[in-house]
Amino acid sequence: MTQTADRVYTDPADIERLRQLIGRLPDAGLVDIVLIDGSRQSAVVTVRPSLQTFLDSDGNEGINAVVRLDDPEIANGSRYLWIDEILDIHPIHSDERAFAEPPRRP
Repeated sequence: MTQTADRVYTDPADIERLRQLIGRLPDAGLVDIVLIDGSRQSAVVTVRPSLQTFLDSDGNEGINAVVRLDDPEIANGSRYLWIDEILDIHPIHSDERAFAEPPRRP
């Protein structure tokens, strides 16, 4: 069964861009994602996605991908993003997270 997507890609340069973004998404890694609308989302990538074939609203077949992000700060704990909506990806290393900082002494 083929799924539908708002946008699908057939141009090799566009598909390579999607492939490069996917390669920067670490399995079970915490990332800060910058979306094309300028917003940011920080969450854990559950598993690195793969390119898939979709149909757009006009029935054209092409490529896109979806990533599942886990975030305990949202109601159901998970959200899904289309890879083509991602502008940039920044890994967040554990030593950059607040819980990894040593306690401050007065």
